[in-house]
Amino acid sequence: MGGFFGVAKHSRCVDELFYGVDYNSHMGTKRAGMATCNDGIFTRSIHNIENSYFRTKFEADLADFNGNTGIGVISDTDAQPIIVNCHLGKFAIVTVARINNINELADELLAKGHHFCEHSYDIINPTEMIAALISEGKDFVSGIENVYNRIKGSCSMLILLDGKIIAARDRLGRTPIILGRKDGAFAATSETCAFPNLGYHIDYNLGPGEIVEFTADATRQLRKPQEEMQICAFLWTYYGYPVCEYEGRNVDEMRYATGKEMASTDHTDVDFVSAIPDSGIGVALGYAEGKGVPYKRGIVKYTPTWPRSFTPSTQERRELVAKMKLIPNMALLRDRKVLFCDDSIVRGTQLRDNVNDLYECGAREVHMRISCPPLIYPCRFLNFTASKSDMELITRRVINKLEGSPDAHLEEYATTGSPRYCAMVEEIRRQLNITSLSFASIENVVSAIGLPKCKICTHCFDGSSHD
Repeated sequence: MGGFFGVAKHSRCVDELFYGVDYNSHMGTKRAGMATCNDGIFTRSIHNIENSYFRTKFEADLADFNGNTGIGVISDTDAQPIIVNCHLGKFAIVTVARINNINELADELLAKGHHFCEHSYDIINPTEMIAALISEGKDFVSGIENVYNRIKGSCSMLILLDGKIIAARDRLGRTPIILGRKDGAFAATSETCAFPNLGYHIDYNLGPGEIVEFTADATRQLRKPQEEMQICAFLWTYYGYPVCEYEGRNVDEMRYATGKEMASTDHTDVDFVSAIPDSGIGVALGYAEGKGVPYKRGIVKYTPTWPRSFTPSTQERRELVAKMKLIPNMALLRDRKVLFCDDSIVRGTQLRDNVNDLYECGAREVHMRISCPPLIYPCRFLNFTASKSDMELITRRVINKLEGSPDAHLEEYATTGSPRYCAMVEEIRRQLNITSLSFASIENVVSAIGLPKCKICTHCFDGSSHD
């Protein structure tokens, strides 16, 4: 995915920029970068964070940054910020973007006389593509609208100019931008957990397609938001940090409500409820209260040394890291019937290993409750997973086994409670060796988020969204 942070204040901004970007570290694992502007002079630093953490890579660079305005990013894709000089002036830009038609756009722009820097593996930097599309506009607003109109996928961005920052949220609001305010400063971020310890309070949520310019003293709307929105449901169920909020809805409150609602119809006899940490914790706490049984830590995450599970470059190593960082609590598990809550099942291999470990530690029964519906469709709009094929999803492999085709009757398989849905869940349960398995319904997730269904992207559950 990715996350960014930008700040404009009356004094040197680099310390707040450094910590603000760091508070987006849970959103990406590959590249990170910061840029500041001081009287028209830009300073930039970019580092690889695949095998380290943001702070350890950038602390030594802080003395080199000057200026009162700056932007930074944690990225799962490209190296950024990039600095551009065109007829609109000189600017730095960071993006949270996915461009599905990037090769087609490159062909068009190259034919017009544009050029792109050469990168390894013959890949075009998506942020450079966004900057090139912006440069086609007569001003920044028309340039950003050109991005909205041309790309297939999604894009939110921050643009750093001398003394001010432009924040532009994705056309359909798939990813958020939230403005924060304190005396003498404004900031913009993907994740509101960046605000409290830096003294900011939430001032405003940009709407879909909205463009706002801000300085240390004021904000100015450059483009009004549109009504249609498709904000990603996974921001609440998986990506978001527990203290964050989007569209006024706190992440942990949403997870808690999801778990409590699931428990209200669950009559399974268990000794206690536990979580697959971290994103399963809020759901498990709600589930435990809804069922009236204790919450205990049957699995504990070892945080001092293990990075996030999808940091390594290969799926095999990601699964190994995921296994090594989760330690079962054998004393609690032995001869117990335990219900675990997790955020999702993508491929299923990681969960199968976890379940086998729980049995080896003495658990008598292992029940799984998943806080989102089954993933039937790969995400087309965000860099949610590294899946290259529909068949990497356990649901599609199961559908292929049941139907002889991975694409058969998908609407029925996506309908909670239908005969085909129940057959798919039962086959997943059998393959993962789980005592019982159930998923939250789309209706449960939508209700817990608190927005109308038409404003939430649930495409990976039901294939309902569009470009």
